[in-house]
Amino acid sequence: MSGTISEPSSEPAPDRGLWSTLVHYASLVRLSHTIFGLPFTLAAGILAHRAATSAGLGDGVGMTWLKLLWIVVAFTGARTAAMGFNRIVDRDIDAKNPRTASRELPAGKIDLRAAWALTILAALVFVGAAAALGTVALAFSPLCLLIVGGYSLFKRFSWSAHLILGVALSLGPAGAWVAVTGGLQGFSLPAAMMVAVATWVSGFDVIYSLQDRDFDDGAGLHSIPVAFGVRGALWFSGVLHLLTTAALIAVHVLAGLGVAHLVGVIAVVAILAYEHWIVRPDDLSRIDKAFFDLNGWISIAYFAAMLLDVLVLT
Repeated sequence: MSGTISEPSSEPAPDRGLWSTLVHYASLVRLSHTIFGLPFTLAAGILAHRAATSAGLGDGVGMTWLKLLWIVVAFTGARTAAMGFNRIVDRDIDAKNPRTASRELPAGKIDLRAAWALTILAALVFVGAAAALGTVALAFSPLCLLIVGGYSLFKRFSWSAHLILGVALSLGPAGAWVAVTGGLQGFSLPAAMMVAVATWVSGFDVIYSLQDRDFDDGAGLHSIPVAFGVRGALWFSGVLHLLTTAALIAVHVLAGLGVAHLVGVIAVVAILAYEHWIVRPDDLSRIDKAFFDLNGWISIAYFAAMLLDVLVLT
């Protein structure tokens, strides 16, 4: 284990070129991980557009290109604020963990003031985008920020942090629905998608956290792998992903979707099954593949299926 780094992020980072700086900021907030949540948010927006237009909810509802842009901006702003806050509050923990010691703040690649500036700016961008999407979206924006930011603190006192992360990502589909329909009409449909996203994300986060089990246990941090062991954590993740399957089937039934969406659900289930097949109690070597590659394909496959079913084949 590396030694404790005292105040690693309080010193200004050395000067770099613009491209290098942008790369560090993108890495700080794990911009590439947007692939997990954004496609499900857009899938919910597609369903909301169909619901709003078929129900004749009135002027100002339904998806437009401008509204789509604001949804993407809102999602990106909220996620950037959440990740920035996570990296800030975890910087001392990250500095002590060999796996995370090279992250931007503990390694001094970005200074703490710059990280705070990015986080606050992203939160303001999110609130501004929510305001552009309507009064209901704006009213819920502080609660959303509280949830997506608060998740970072939970592992200090509860193994439920994985579940809170899932809830945080599930706010995307809810927000898209509110933005497109203008309110909470027919919310049982996005609620089912929220359950799907929450259980899916929580399940794969449990798998990802297996690699930090020993460190977390020694540092007094809480997680499902620490609480239940490797085998118990994999079972817990499996149950969550069974709930994901049930929730996606509920979306299919509630929305009256067609064959393309059903094929997408089957693809998601198949990828989840493969994920659990390659990560085993006696072989955790492929966690990274399960975490990023497979889950990235899940979100892309599901969005493609929804797009094809609702906007192309209908």
